[in-house]
Amino acid sequence: MLLIKDLHKSYDTGKSKLHVLKGIDLQIGAGEFVSIMGSSGSGKSTLLNIIGILDEKDSGIYELDGIPIEHLTEIKAAEYRSKFLGFIFQSFNLIGYKTALENVALPLYYQNVARKERNQRALDYLEKVGLADWAAHMPNELSGGQKQRVAIARALITDPKVILADEPTGALDSKTTYDIMKLLQEINNSGKTVIVVTHEPDVAAETKRNVILKDGIIESDEFITQRVLA
Repeated sequence: MLLIKDLHKSYDTGKSKLHVLKGIDLQIGAGEFVSIMGSSGSGKSTLLNIIGILDEKDSGIYELDGIPIEHLTEIKAAEYRSKFLGFIFQSFNLIGYKTALENVALPLYYQNVARKERNQRALDYLEKVGLADWAAHMPNELSGGQKQRVAIARALITDPKVILADEPTGALDSKTTYDIMKLLQEINNSGKTVIVVTHEPDVAAETKRNVILKDGIIESDEFITQRVLA
């Protein structure tokens, strides 16, 4: 599903180059549930951005579902993101003047799906995350956990092969974190590949594999006994 070999990425700070990723080798198969951990500056967000086709590598290999990801136009990059990837963010990234239903349906708008169909599919996905009754509510009328469930429904609606979650529980309390991780486990159990970037060991413990980055390299990569949430 995802193959990375000898991946390097640097940023020009003006006075010098900051070498953020220093030869990453990583392979993630279809249906895996992987957490990527590391302290601030370890390179985990940069790696996630490259995996998400939001940033470009300097050198190395990145293949997504067998397709080399390099030298893409923005149109092609957007097409691959839409086809393969669903994104979940710490800050939810919901549009404040749109209802929960409209937020979930938005990716289908960009795929030119007819309004009636995209609204029905959005309602179906809100039902999957337990929020069908909140479809007409605005984001400012939702709790943090409800906003994240809306964001998860939005990430799922295009039926992506990979879900990328960037600190998905970072703005949530412990009870809501538990609920969101249980939902991500269920999504993974349905066959989706799920990759979670987190700094929280308790969150990582609820995945099946833990990759730890330090100073731009992989310090450890271990399969773990997942704590299944009831």
